Amino acid sequence: MSPHPPLSAQIPHPGTEPAPAAPIRVLVVDDHALFRRGLVSVLGDEEDIDVVGEAGDGEEAVGLATELRPDVVLMDVMMPHTSGIDACSRIREAVPGTRFVMLTMSDEEADLFDALKAGAAGYLLKAIGVTDIARVVRSIADGQSLINPAMATKLIAEFAELAKQESGPPSRPTIPDLTRRETEVLRLLAHSLNNREIGERLFITENTVKNHVRKILEKLQVHSRTEAAIYAVRAEYIN
Repeated sequence: MSPHPPLSAQIPHPGTEPAPAAPIRVLVVDDHALFRRGLVSVLGDEEDIDVVGEAGDGEEAVGLATELRPDVVLMDVMMPHTSGIDACSRIREAVPGTRFVMLTMSDEEADLFDALKAGAAGYLLKAIGVTDIARVVRSIADGQSLINPAMATKLIAEFAELAKQESGPPSRPTIPDLTRRETEVLRLLAHSLNNREIGERLFITENTVKNHVRKILEKLQVHSRTEAAIYAVRAEYIN
């Protein structure tokens, strides 16, 4: 029988074990207490997500976000005192690193546009269901943008129509010097495909897609996938 290895060989040296990733800090904001508590309960079961607070209106959300500095805020659009869109703008100024997902019953295009202008990285209808919320939180924290598919279609159609209606010479933005692969990723991104779907379509890994998206955003000088998609529409990369 082989002798046991010395005790020192059985104990990992300090620094050899990877540090666990910090949980995603989430603030939940909704004036409907039952829906809000449902979100808190579902997210509370996730080991990698920490619900640090909840608020029932936009004004309270601004104060809590400034104090707690969450990574992600899940916020309703229509709330008393201060709307979710106004709260999003104010929190973004106070805590620039925070990312926002608007969870709403409103499928009005004006609310979608205002939310994106305010800095929201996601706009989802409440019909998504609470069981999908954890996936949404992880995606947003990972730097992705999520828009309800029906709303994304409206968004692209609206900007395409605005481009056609502009008076004078058509304003077509110049696409910077993208590589062939970056151009392929941009086209698929503009058709609302997520990183996994783009990777499957192009036979590349999801991490490779992330790197391409990051470079595309840098070259286009935009801050989100949604802005990149709009850019692609106006530059006639997609119909």
